[in-house]
Amino acid sequence: MSLKRTLILIKNEILHGPRGSILVMAVVTPILLGLFVNLAFGNIFTDKAKLGVYDQDSSQIVAVLKSTPGIIYKTYESESALKSATLNGAVDMGLALPTDFDATLKTGAIKFKAYIWGESLAKNRAILPAVLADAAHQVAGSSVPVDVETVTLGDPGALPWTDRLLPTVVLFAVFFGGLMIPAASLINEKQRHTLEALSVTPATLGDVFAAKGSIGAVLAIVMGVLSLIVSGGLSAAAPGQVLILALGAVMSAEIGLVSGALVKDMNTLFALWKFGGLLLFGPALIYMFPQIPQWIGYIFPTFYVIKPMVDMSVSGRSFVNELVYVAILAALVVAGALIVAGIVRRLGTQALRMG
Repeated sequence: MSLKRTLILIKNEILHGPRGSILVMAVVTPILLGLFVNLAFGNIFTDKAKLGVYDQDSSQIVAVLKSTPGIIYKTYESESALKSATLNGAVDMGLALPTDFDATLKTGAIKFKAYIWGESLAKNRAILPAVLADAAHQVAGSSVPVDVETVTLGDPGALPWTDRLLPTVVLFAVFFGGLMIPAASLINEKQRHTLEALSVTPATLGDVFAAKGSIGAVLAIVMGVLSLIVSGGLSAAAPGQVLILALGAVMSAEIGLVSGALVKDMNTLFALWKFGGLLLFGPALIYMFPQIPQWIGYIFPTFYVIKPMVDMSVSGRSFVNELVYVAILAALVVAGALIVAGIVRRLGTQALRMG
């Protein structure tokens, strides 16, 4: 396999390769899917933590909280209304201020009673206590210890639907284009009998597979990153997320190359995509419906793409904490590369026999 010949083939594939509904779906659908999820279930336009307050004694801290940028402030007339709003998800945190709050603040030790919505985003749960501590500091004029007594309302283990659907958005973005583009291109080559022409050119089957797989992988990486941005899933560990997306993109391209080599026509390819979708999107179903036993996810190869991605995006875990999953994913990619190499050798041997 020659890098120079592969780059020439990549250029020719980009300029003269097939362009149809598959390419449009690979580029447009992930973006639309991410936008739909955020519009229907998320906060794409108001990405702010929501704080509700029941103030019994006109505390000075209320004015500070109202003027705090980065949060949405709401007032409630009773503690029961505050609890109901928190339980229903109208606010991420409900704060009940006691009647002697300002007097207590001057003693140098303050205590909040806060209700937490069980399905609130992890980042909002982290932001609001910091906002409260800063507001108390401004009112007291000095740094004071803050004790927040939290009561979780609703299911604390439940994820918001934006987080539950994130695996579906990412998997579709990475695996549809990464799989279907190289597979469709190989099938197109076989139907036009252009692969046989390689016998009179310096290019090898390995060069052709590398070129088509590279295009699928690069497209999958780009769409995966865009889907994370649109879905709000790009975290502080973005470099690690991109690396995981790159490994997943290579895996999808390898599956596409194997499918394109073994499948005869596009109808069969789409049927394979439909029936093989369970194998690819199984982990997404597990995240969508937490009632399904989580251990089942370990059976699916795509689980090792989604598990670390969700941990970093939703739970705020670092890349280092996900190294075991990344190592397994890398091993699966290496195994896929060996399978593709074996298919290339077999096809090359068949071509020589036919020649």
